[in-house]
Amino acid sequence: MDQLQEFVDALSDGECWERLAGQKLGRLVTHVKDVLDIFPVNFVVDDGTIVFRTAPGSKLFELTVNDEVLFEADDHDDDDAWSVVVRGHARVLDTSEEVHAADALPLHPWIPTLKYHYVRIEPVAVSGRAFARKPEPDRYGIAEY
Repeated sequence: MDQLQEFVDALSDGECWERLAGQKLGRLVTHVKDVLDIFPVNFVVDDGTIVFRTAPGSKLFELTVNDEVLFEADDHDDDDAWSVVVRGHARVLDTSEEVHAADALPLHPWIPTLKYHYVRIEPVAVSGRAFARKPEPDRYGIAEY
């Protein structure tokens, strides 16, 4: 068995969504021309999608220029860690029905700012890995061949 495979496991789609649903903070990556940006966002999982709120600004503008995004969330404790990446398309919710449904989600700004815009990330692909956290092996000992 490859040494890396001993400590890293691929997560199934279901495991990825289960872990995402247990988190509140993730990172949104946008891409406009040659510029990549990354934004921390608090979010909720809603029916196999990611929903977050935002105010007018660079994040919202960049999503309207290019809706292809990456979203990442992770967590760890003393023994384990994991990371999940969602590739998808971000869309501002604009109908009154969509906004009303989003208002019912347990999603509230973390800082005292007005955020009237809801964004939903529709996934194209989801992937994740779980890691067993162990001490680093002796880097200067005898190498196995």
